[in-house]
Amino acid sequence: MSELNLSGAKRGLIAILRGVKPDEVVDIGYALVEAGIEIIEVPLNSPQPFEAISRLIKTLPSDILIGAGTVLDPHDVDRLADCGGGIVVSPNVDKAVIEQTRSRGMLSLPGVFTATEAFTAIAAGASGLKFFPASVMGASGINALRAVLPSDIPLGAVGGIEAGQFIDYHQAGIHFFGLGSNLYKAGDNARTVSQRAINLVHAWDAIKNQ
Repeated sequence: MSELNLSGAKRGLIAILRGVKPDEVVDIGYALVEAGIEIIEVPLNSPQPFEAISRLIKTLPSDILIGAGTVLDPHDVDRLADCGGGIVVSPNVDKAVIEQTRSRGMLSLPGVFTATEAFTAIAAGASGLKFFPASVMGASGINALRAVLPSDIPLGAVGGIEAGQFIDYHQAGIHFFGLGSNLYKAGDNARTVSQRAINLVHAWDAIKNQ
C-alpha cells in the first residue's frame, strides 16, 4: 500500500493490541475497522505476535495499515516485512531498526522524549515521532519541543492519553494518538473493544471537525 500520510490523510488513531491472542485478533480487528480505526499494531511482547499480525493482514481490508509495536531488533523488522506488515512502532530510538524499516518500505514510528532522540530518529529516516510516555511530558512539553522540530514530521502521543485530552495534545501539534489500555486490555472481547473504539473515534472526529 502507499505510504500513509500520518498528518491528515487518514484518521490519526493507532490501535495497540498488547496481549492479544491469535485466535481472538480477527474479531477484534473487524470491530476496530467497523468503528473507523485504520491503523493496528500488535506489540511483539504479545502471545505469538507474528501469527496475530499475519491473520489480520490476511483477513482485514487491504487499506488497513497493520504492523508491530515494541520492535527492538532489525531481525523482527524483517519478519514483519515478510508477513506483509506496513508499520513498525518502537518505544525507543534505534538507528538500525529505523534504517531497516525504511529499507523494507515500511513506516517507522520510534518513541522519543528529548530533542536529541527526536533529531536522531529524524536523521535515521523516521516517518514520524511518537512521544512516549506522552502523559509524563504533557501537551505543554510537547508544544515546547515542537518549536524546534521540522514542521513536516508527523508527531504522535502514546501513553496515558484519554479521549478528553485529545484537544489539548492536538493543539500542541499532535497528529496521531496510540490507543492502548483505554481501547484494549488483554482478555477484552470484540464487543467491549468496539464500544471503546466508537467513543474514541467520535472524540477524534469532534476535534478534527472544529
